[in-house]
Amino acid sequence: MEAASTDTCEKGAEVLAAEGLPVPKARVHFEVTKFIMEAGIKLGMRSIPIATACTIYHKFFGEVNLDAYDPYLVAISSIYLAGKVEEQHLRTRDIINVSNRHFNPGSKPLELNSRFWALRDSIVQCELLILRVLRFQVSFQHPHKYLLHYLISLKNWLNRYTWQRTPISVTAWALLRDSYHGGLCLRFQAQHLAVAVLYLALHIYGVEVPAESESEKPWWQIYSMDTGIP
Repeated sequence: MEAASTDTCEKGAEVLAAEGLPVPKARVHFEVTKFIMEAGIKLGMRSIPIATACTIYHKFFGEVNLDAYDPYLVAISSIYLAGKVEEQHLRTRDIINVSNRHFNPGSKPLELNSRFWALRDSIVQCELLILRVLRFQVSFQHPHKYLLHYLISLKNWLNRYTWQRTPISVTAWALLRDSYHGGLCLRFQAQHLAVAVLYLALHIYGVEVPAESESEKPWWQIYSMDTGIP
């Protein structure tokens, strides 16, 4: 399938390629995954389907050249596919309208005309392409359930005052969400990412885990024995 030529996707590409300057690939992926997250929130997607959409996007462009396909069309199709994978089905029309409004703020919902059906067909065709390129391996294990378990354990471990005065939980979740702007979700195991964002959140606020100095092993190895955190 050729790169999309629809107005919606072309406008997104123009934003990234402002002034005709080449945009680093990492920046492109950051902006496109930011779009996935924002569109996902507007569509009422849960955290896991949004994470799956970002992972599908990163995995696809790990297999193909960024210049070969429109990243925004791949992103929109990833959202659509992630909804199916995570059993949160989304209407194609809603995805198209949210995407169109993202690139054209204040625009009205698209009418069911030839442009709408062309956009819908592009999404469906791109979804099939993604499935073929990824060999239908679009189910992933995410760090979210591990992080939730670790936070509950840590809350019981720390004293109440320390937990209440420092937003460790909020920060850890924010760091986990931001990790999907890049390809960390493909490079590291889910439980390692969960431990890493929790470790960083504690480090940011200078919080020490009680009795860690007297323990035989660091606290993170209790959560994940094979973690590579130094």
